[in-house]
Amino acid sequence: MQTTHHKQRATAPAAVLNSSGADRADVVVLLHEYDTFDHSTYFLRDIVDVWREDGLRVTVLNGPGTRVGAPLAILHVDLTIVPEDYLRFVRNYPAVINGRVTDISKRAISANLVNRDDAFDGPVIVKTDLNCGGVREASLERRGPFLRKCLSASRRMLPWGFRSHLRPSAYPVLESKAEVPRAAWNNPKLVVERFLPEASDGYFCLRTWVFLGASETHSICYSKNPVVKSSNVIRREVLGDVPGELRQIRANLGFDFGKFDYVIVDGRVVLFDVNRTPTYGGFERERFLPSIRRLAEGIRGFRERKPGGHLHTAE
Repeated sequence: MQTTHHKQRATAPAAVLNSSGADRADVVVLLHEYDTFDHSTYFLRDIVDVWREDGLRVTVLNGPGTRVGAPLAILHVDLTIVPEDYLRFVRNYPAVINGRVTDISKRAISANLVNRDDAFDGPVIVKTDLNCGGVREASLERRGPFLRKCLSASRRMLPWGFRSHLRPSAYPVLESKAEVPRAAWNNPKLVVERFLPEASDGYFCLRTWVFLGASETHSICYSKNPVVKSSNVIRREVLGDVPGELRQIRANLGFDFGKFDYVIVDGRVVLFDVNRTPTYGGFERERFLPSIRRLAEGIRGFRERKPGGHLHTAE
């Protein structure tokens, strides 16, 4: 069984590496050029292991460059907004998983945003517009020229209202928008959302739906912390059916693979976060391994579709 991993930078328009024969793949996974994969906590890393055990030829590419021929590509770039050169690259493939999911910033996906003039007077939470506190983007800044590294380091010393990156577990929860500092309102890197927690028996709850095609896992976590993260979870339970409202949101956003974090408030779905490159976070990966094979089965629907079907393609 053949598996390959290419690290490369974008150059000229993509050339095809042996579009037939030994170097052709069944599935190509496109990462950011600086992403790691083999020793990562990405769900997809373990899913790929299952596919390879089943005989699929999977090639992992770090960055756009020489194109390995394949009928199916997975856009797995761990940034809030996918760079244009990566989108141009995957357009060369007949079908692309998550090809439409190019921007997962809070301003692009959140229905809970608050501005200074809103009538909403309940509690609010301040987050980064970038996904996951802007952690991935911050790591890229630290790889840049010396001056950029210095600017990035200095930002981390500023009061939180002036920053472009925040630890998600430290997102400030405030009693009302009147408590949001002026600097935060004026900072385009931050957003203010209504804080709409779900509570049960003295715990804050967070529901998580991970999916690949028609395969999925669905769970709920409990924490004493109002900002529920894997690092503060007390217990986790498996859930049954996914709300139809959430499935509709997924369809509207164009997700083929990913993770949605949400709660149920007054009988309605409140979506907190979406991620096209989900990880185990602070959980032990062994906890999820029974679900990995089920998720891996989701590839079947994509491989059985012919080009021109309903699989989302890069636009």
